[in-house]
Amino acid sequence: MNISIAESGKTRIGWIGTGVMGRWMCQHAMQKGYAATVYTRSPEKAQPLVELGATLAKSPKEVAEASDVVFAIVGFPKDVREVFLGPAGALHGSRPGTILVDMTTSEPSLAVEIAEAAKAKGAFALDAPVSGGDVGAKNATLSIMIGGDADVVAAVTPIFQTMGKTIVHQGGPGAGQHTKMVNQILISSNMVAVCEALLYGYKAGLNLETVFQSVSVGAAGSKALEVLGPRILARNFEPGFYVEHFIKDMGIALAEAERMNLSLPGLGLAKQLYEGVRAQGYGRKGTQALMLALEAMSGIVR
Repeated sequence: MNISIAESGKTRIGWIGTGVMGRWMCQHAMQKGYAATVYTRSPEKAQPLVELGATLAKSPKEVAEASDVVFAIVGFPKDVREVFLGPAGALHGSRPGTILVDMTTSEPSLAVEIAEAAKAKGAFALDAPVSGGDVGAKNATLSIMIGGDADVVAAVTPIFQTMGKTIVHQGGPGAGQHTKMVNQILISSNMVAVCEALLYGYKAGLNLETVFQSVSVGAAGSKALEVLGPRILARNFEPGFYVEHFIKDMGIALAEAERMNLSLPGLGLAKQLYEGVRAQGYGRKGTQALMLALEAMSGIVR
């Protein structure tokens, strides 16, 4: 089957999940001329998109019935399964040629399952998780890691280009999710280092603003320090990416590592620390809330 390249003003998109990131990603596509039908469990979160002209659907199935390409970015693998494969899922509203794109960070095996189910119906599926958080979503600078058939990736790329700057096809179904696991493993220990270093500086009595000026530009610099360091200094722990979602991602990576007979002790430690963050009631805060748990462990009250 020939797959048409997505075209502004012609290709209809569907969007499932309009949270911290999804709202902006869909909005960028709409602003480039793609008409959208959206679904979210909390309709008020879709209001900015409705005001821009999006149609609000009652189910993922209804979204797919009105769309050529259906995107989803939701919370957990169980949510991914429900919105794509559930009784009212997008696959049940798909036609031959419909393209389903999961941009959630989810399980590689589930990505393969969705791709196989789509193929059986004459549809197509991509796994395309992203990195860049709320800032990347808002600024349309996300890194998009894609698994699936090359011709399907090419067909959707014009839409990906409305929301991201780094768009890389990583391989077949599941490859995008595996690449995102590499990304999350890199982030996990780095976040521990960022929080521990700033906590050390605070306890030593340093001016953290001037410390940040010195360390952020050299070999110790990182995207986590650049983006989340200032939020920590400002005591802003609101989410760009939820702690509970980060724990989910690390759990997926550890399960995949066990399947491959890999030992990843740094990742295991980071996950345990973040479990402590969630246990203290910060699961819906941003990943920088690790600082709050480390402060509590050290008996620091601020």
